[in-house]
Amino acid sequence: MFTNRPALKKENPIHEIENPHLNEEQENNFFIIRDAVQQMLINNNDINKDTSDLKKMIDSCFSQVLEEKKILFNKSTHDKLLEWVIADIVGYGPLEPLLNNPDITEIMVNGFDEVFVERFGLIESTTIKFENEQHLRRVIDRIVSPIGRRVDETSPMVDARLPNGYRVNATIPPLSLDGPILTIRKFAERPYTIQDLVANGTLTVSLANFLKACVEARVNLVISGGTGTGKTTLLNVISCFIPARERIITIEDTAELLLNQVHVVRLEKRPPNIEGKGEITIRQLVVNALRMRPDRIIVGECRSGEALDMLQAMNTGHDGSMTTVHSNSPRDGLRRIEIMVLMAGVDLPLKAVREQIASSIELVVHVERLKDGSRRVVQVTEVQGMEGDTIVMQDIFVFNQTGVQNGIVQGNLKATGLRPKFMKKLIANSIDIPDSVFEN
Repeated sequence: MFTNRPALKKENPIHEIENPHLNEEQENNFFIIRDAVQQMLINNNDINKDTSDLKKMIDSCFSQVLEEKKILFNKSTHDKLLEWVIADIVGYGPLEPLLNNPDITEIMVNGFDEVFVERFGLIESTTIKFENEQHLRRVIDRIVSPIGRRVDETSPMVDARLPNGYRVNATIPPLSLDGPILTIRKFAERPYTIQDLVANGTLTVSLANFLKACVEARVNLVISGGTGTGKTTLLNVISCFIPARERIITIEDTAELLLNQVHVVRLEKRPPNIEGKGEITIRQLVVNALRMRPDRIIVGECRSGEALDMLQAMNTGHDGSMTTVHSNSPRDGLRRIEIMVLMAGVDLPLKAVREQIASSIELVVHVERLKDGSRRVVQVTEVQGMEGDTIVMQDIFVFNQTGVQNGIVQGNLKATGLRPKFMKKLIANSIDIPDSVFEN
């Protein structure tokens, strides 16, 4: 059983991620020093050295340039400019302070002179800028090159995962009309636990115990919600309830799930190469996973025809499988799955598709990002079956918003008082849920 904890504090105001203001002379000196240090490294053939050795070399060159050009700084300005020069040559330039700030979850570069971030679910502007478009392109190349990807006129869009797990999307002209666009989604260094989500108000203790019971009883579930609502985070948290003895196969477009079980096989989609060949789709991976003796299959997100194979997996001995889907509500989520099944190219009547959905998916957990930036579970709905041509759904938990106070959304997630039909699954697995969980 879980207990509640105090909510986590929101600290570090926005000014801490802005560049300290330099006067015009100091800014000009920075570019002069940086270019001189780069040229010195190139002349000495030291640009390809190991990163740690290169940083020491940059420090030495930096001091040498200051001495040659007779430029003097106080210690704080000296240290800051040296940090920027190192970041610009071996790191990610102006993005370094954003990447190092744990409160920032998304970095959005809309052009060389316009950078936004997301903190605590809210988008904020920053004063950080790149020197010009070429400077931004160099940083983008530095990000994607080590992972074997490229972005140029022949391949103007790239979606990739960095070694530290961050997800990167870069788009350049002619696709983007206002210059290079870069988006980096960061993930917590320490994976969230169910206690963290309870403390953050994402869900309640009662719902946490209910979801734990559902996962242990092998209930097939879908997590629905919009972009950036925390679907993958919630999926990762509740996946931790899967018993360690089971073989789990995760399939993702970009690997984000971090399961703690010992028997986990991780698969990731492969994009096409520069010639447009060699792509391995999510659907191919799902079909392949069925031959790998899985107990459960977890698809990070269903976006296309793989939804059909996921439903068949849920309905053919892989109970307890999970996935996420983009939607505005649980019912919209099932409608999207209908469309994705039809995208598989199989000629099935709509009623047959709905019957497959109703017999496979048992629970839909819907999450939203509210106006104050908080991410919360707002609806937990059971899929009960079919009545005629309609899928019957029943709410088990619903979030009721009571108002907004000091910019914070007020409300609570309560049980509707109804018990799901799959309770017999819990009983069969000797899983006991207190009656208080379903009391409204």
